[in-house]
Amino acid sequence: MEINETNETNKIYNVLKERFGFTEFRPGQYEVIRDVISRKDTIAILPTGNGKSLCFQLPGYMSSGIVLIISPLVSLMEDQVAIMKRNGEKQVVALNSFLTFKEKNRIVKSLHVYKFIFISPEMLLQQNVMTELKKITISLLVIDEAHCISQWGFDFRPDYLRIGEFLKHINKPTILALTATANDKVIKDIKDYLDLNDSVVHKYSLDRPNISFSIIKMESQNEKTKWILDRVKQSSGSGVIYVSSRKRAESLALFLADKGLSIASYHAGMEQVDRAFVQAQFINGEVKWICATNAFGMGIHKGDIRQIIHDQFPSTIAGYIQEIGRAGRDGNLSAATLLFSPEDERKSRFIVQEDFPTEVEIKQYTNLLTSGVSNEVASEMAGISETKQRVLEYYLERLSVENTIIRLEEISLEKEQELQQMLQIIHSNICIREQVLSFFDEEVITRPTHCCSNCGITSLDWLLTAEDQYFQRKPMEWMERLHLLLGEHS
Repeated sequence: MEINETNETNKIYNVLKERFGFTEFRPGQYEVIRDVISRKDTIAILPTGNGKSLCFQLPGYMSSGIVLIISPLVSLMEDQVAIMKRNGEKQVVALNSFLTFKEKNRIVKSLHVYKFIFISPEMLLQQNVMTELKKITISLLVIDEAHCISQWGFDFRPDYLRIGEFLKHINKPTILALTATANDKVIKDIKDYLDLNDSVVHKYSLDRPNISFSIIKMESQNEKTKWILDRVKQSSGSGVIYVSSRKRAESLALFLADKGLSIASYHAGMEQVDRAFVQAQFINGEVKWICATNAFGMGIHKGDIRQIIHDQFPSTIAGYIQEIGRAGRDGNLSAATLLFSPEDERKSRFIVQEDFPTEVEIKQYTNLLTSGVSNEVASEMAGISETKQRVLEYYLERLSVENTIIRLEEISLEKEQELQQMLQIIHSNICIREQVLSFFDEEVITRPTHCCSNCGITSLDWLLTAEDQYFQRKPMEWMERLHLLLGEHS
């Protein structure tokens, strides 16, 4: 038995060296890979930037079947595919909305020629895709960013909850659920919806001692804007400013650009090609700052992000730790600053609740459906957004109208409780790091010097510098701004 284990270990390290050029694993990688190769269903909670993709790529090279990776964002899967291709992998493809109808059909008809297939949860259950997936041998099914099952699945991405249904239609492969953030509740949701009750769980600390936490209370949005301008002007390095709306992302980015700062906006309302372009500029260092909604950041491979600034606080602790975790992946000192004003609580509550249909909307929608009106017309007449419609359709497929109303009220209450947990951190004098880690059932082992504003950060001199010419550029003249807004023919 020991000889077999030694041989298996040697094989794993040989593939690590030959395929990836490494001789050592990062913390947690080997244990996850070992269990996946042993065909054990595995849930892996690894710190941000700890190389989660290696955990499915290496086992893929040690098995004869196909690796199917379910990924939540087009930009994320496109990025992963591009990296794999740069590293020499030719048998990798992404099935997503970037493809033309012709390209999609060609790929779907030739799935068997690929080793690694990235796909969105929405596309997974399309009939023609399902038909072709049944014909191939999937040895490993990977759910990337698996916390989305719990964090997003119950509201605006119910297709994440349908992954379990997909598994009923194929010969069950080994399953690997990957995420950087999951407390006991999220782990339970992942187990329940993927039927992974016999799975192995690897959970590693998400504490990032190199990131300092700060919460600064202000009186108004204008005060926040002035603070952000002053901080960004004086800062060296790149950063992300998280805001609450698409409008704020655009207006704040334009305001800062007008002051001569290298910045771009990013949100889900932009065309996919524009989002990909902005993301590439940021990763390549052509743009130093991104002003974005929470649509930005998942899967971003940029190690030298020095700051995360929250113009509006996230509605969950999980969302907060994911967003600040995008800073300092190179291990160097980084800062996470949350700005809070009295109006923020109302804004956050509105954002949390706006994607949940009310009892009146649900009854009006279902009554219209009963009268023979189509789903699209019924949602329009009932004043239900596309997101609300997706949520409703998922639950109405499984529950009665009354039970759907009850279930959505329960989820709404859960969202309110999560909001209160975040507010408790904001208004508490207890160490911010300690409170965040406690939410994930962890304790602070070693408190860093630059811990948090509640512990008394005395200086951020390492972050603030004089005018950095690499970072700054001249303010735009009015003609340049006009060309930027209207195009070359203005």
